[in-house]
Amino acid sequence: MRETTVFVTNIFDGCEVESSDQVFLQEETEEDEKDNDYYPTPSSPPPPQSPRPPSTGSQKSPRSKRQRTASMSQSSKITSTESILRSHTRTIYTAGRPPWYNSAGQQVEPFVIGICGGSASGKTTVATKIIESLDVPWVTLLSMDSFYKVLSEKQHELAAKNEYNFDHPDAFDFELMHATLQRLKEGRKVEVPIYNFVTHSRESRTKTMYGANVIIFEGILAFYSAEILKMLDMKIFVDTDADVRLARRLKRDICQRGRDLEGVLKQYCNLVKPAFYHYIAPSMVHADIIVPRGGENEVAIELIVHHVHTQLQLRGFKLREKLAHSYIGQPLPDSIHLLPSTPQIKGLHTFIRNKDTPRDEFIFYSKRLIRLVIEYALSLLPFKEQIVETPQGVLYHGKRSASNKICGVSILRAGETMEQAVCDVCKDIRIGKILIQTNLSTGEPELYYLRLPKDIKDYKVILMDATVATGAAAMMAIRVLLDHDVPEENILIVSLLMAEIGVHSIAYAFPGVRIVTTALDPEINEKFYVLPGIGNFGDRYFGTEPTEET
Repeated sequence: MRETTVFVTNIFDGCEVESSDQVFLQEETEEDEKDNDYYPTPSSPPPPQSPRPPSTGSQKSPRSKRQRTASMSQSSKITSTESILRSHTRTIYTAGRPPWYNSAGQQVEPFVIGICGGSASGKTTVATKIIESLDVPWVTLLSMDSFYKVLSEKQHELAAKNEYNFDHPDAFDFELMHATLQRLKEGRKVEVPIYNFVTHSRESRTKTMYGANVIIFEGILAFYSAEILKMLDMKIFVDTDADVRLARRLKRDICQRGRDLEGVLKQYCNLVKPAFYHYIAPSMVHADIIVPRGGENEVAIELIVHHVHTQLQLRGFKLREKLAHSYIGQPLPDSIHLLPSTPQIKGLHTFIRNKDTPRDEFIFYSKRLIRLVIEYALSLLPFKEQIVETPQGVLYHGKRSASNKICGVSILRAGETMEQAVCDVCKDIRIGKILIQTNLSTGEPELYYLRLPKDIKDYKVILMDATVATGAAAMMAIRVLLDHDVPEENILIVSLLMAEIGVHSIAYAFPGVRIVTTALDPEINEKFYVLPGIGNFGDRYFGTEPTEET
C-alpha cells in the first residue's frame, strides 16, 4: 500500500476538522480500486510541483479510510512502466483540476460526447482511446451502467435465472441519469451510484464526480432519452459485428461476473439480441459519427479528437493571464472591506513586509495581524439584539451572533496559517481545506485536494488565504464552494494582503462575496507577485524559502 502525501491536516484544539475528502491524485491503493469511475485527466507530461513540505506541526487524524476521487491521466508519450488507465497496479499520474470557468467566474460550457452501441461493442475502449489522444487537462467519463434501477424481490429472482432484461429501457433510472449529467455540465459535484453486477444491486457507497472540460457519456441506450440526446455535442455509435460482441460478452460474463455458459447464451438469445435490434440499433440514426470495429478504428478516433480540439479552442479555458490585465484603473468595488489603517496596522505591516525580518518575528507579527483581520471579518456577519443581566443585577443590551453555523476554509498552503486564529475566536468552528497549486507549465491554478463539511451549503464560510494577487486561486476556491451549493452571499474571502487587480477580479465574478483584507497594493509583477508586497508568505512563514547556491 502506497502513501500519497498531501500538504494538509493540522489538527487544532477547539476546531472540528471535517472528514469529507476529495483528492485529485492518481495514486491509489487496491482498496480504492472498486470505488471510482471518475477520470479527470492531466495534460502531458504531468506538471512539476512546488517543492514544499507539509506545514509545521501537521499530523494525520486517526480516522477510518475515506473514499477518494480517482483520476485517469493521458499522455502522448507512454512508456511500458507508465499506466494511463485503471489497472490492478493502479499506477497513474498526479494531476490537478484546472479552471472550469472563465475570468468572469462563469462556468465554461464543457464538450459532451455521447457514445452508444450494443453490449460489448467496445464503447469504453473507444472512450479510452479518445481520452488518450485528446491531450486536454480534464475529462470525466460517466457510464450508464451506474444507473440501473434497484430491483424488486421478484426482479431479483428473474435476474438469478437470467430472465430479467437489463438491456430494456425500463431497467435504467433515466431521471437520475439526466439530473446527474446536467449537474456535471454545470461543473457541480455529483454522487454517482455504484452498481454491483454480481449481486444485481446498488452498493451503499457512491462515486464522487465533477464536471470537466470534456464529459464522455457512454452506454447501450445513450441515445434513447430525448432529453439526454439534446445535451450531447457529439454523438458516436460504435458498430461492432454481432459475433464479436457475443464472444466478448461470453468472456466478460463468465470470467468477471461468475455466470455459466448456458445462462449467458440464454440471456443473450432471449433478451440482449432482441433488445439490440428493437432499441439500440435504431438509435444509430442519431449518430454524428459511426465507428466500425470500435477502438481498432484509429482513423475514426483521430477525426473525433480533431473535432473536439477545434471546439475546445473556440471555448477557451485560459484564466490567470487574462485576470492580470483586466480592470486596471477601475474604482474599488463596494464588496471590499478594508481594515482601518491605524498606526498599529501600519506598524505590523512594516514588520512583515521587511525582507530582513527574522522568521520568528515574521510569524509573531503575522499572527497578530491575522487575528485582527479575522475578528474584523466576523464583525461583518449578522448579529441580533440580546439582553443579559450583569453580576451587579443590571441589564445590559448587547449583541449575539445570528449565525449558528460558521465554517472556516483555508486555501492551502498559506491560508492554513489563518486557521488557528479563526479557531481561537470561534468556539468549535468547523474547518475545511482546499489545496490549489500553480501548474508551472501552463501558469494556471489547479485544484488538487478539498475537504469540506458535507452540509457546507448551510454555513457562513470564511475563506482564508494569506495573500491574493490576480485572484485566480481565490476564484477557484469560491467556484468550488458555489459548486457545493454555498450561496454567494454566505462567503467572505479574508486575506492579509491583496492586489487591487485581484479584488476587482473576485468582485466582478462574484459580486455577492464580501472581500476582507488589511491592505491593498496597487500592482503585480510578471510573476504574479503583489507589489510592493510581502514576498512568498508561505515560504517565509514555514521557513521554505529557496537558498542561494554559491
